[in-house]
Amino acid sequence: MSRRPVSQPAFFYVNETMTVLTTERLRLEPFDDHHFDGLQAMNRLPEVMRYLSGQPETPEQTRAGIELVKGRWAQYGFSWWAFVEQDTGRVVGAGCIQYLGRDPANPHEIGWRLVPDKWGQGLALEAARAMAAWAFDTLEAQLLVAVCKPDNRDSAKVMARLGMRYRGEESWYGSPHAAWEITRAQWLARQSA
Repeated sequence: MSRRPVSQPAFFYVNETMTVLTTERLRLEPFDDHHFDGLQAMNRLPEVMRYLSGQPETPEQTRAGIELVKGRWAQYGFSWWAFVEQDTGRVVGAGCIQYLGRDPANPHEIGWRLVPDKWGQGLALEAARAMAAWAFDTLEAQLLVAVCKPDNRDSAKVMARLGMRYRGEESWYGSPHAAWEITRAQWLARQSA
């Protein structure tokens, strides 16, 4: 049986504004109420939230986050996905295409997080490739930016493997972040190479 390359994800449209992406090992599903248990199990872990808010998320915060994301899907047609492991149905991560700094005047941002027992298995890159391909192909984004805390070397490695270039330290979300970017032209050149 031939498998679809990771850089060429399959797309399944749930409706006009919500898209499910699939990769070899994951289904990227727009946040919905049925993801609550998996998202809360991940977001309550201090090691997952270390480079994000710095604090474990409460169940109320997870519920509010799901509602916010559902609204963004309805408003913009993109936001956060739950990474669902195809073999088990378990939520093992989350990722997004959103406006950098949550401001529509800014370029699109790509981001991700995983549960600790899935770190180092290539899932972040697999999901990031699918999200980037979708952003460049479907949204026709001209630029994708990713930000991480300067000491988050693992996320920076994923950004570099995605083909992003380091652009320096910038202030986002109220603190210093390492900023990385890739243009649509750079992405397309990498895909045709």
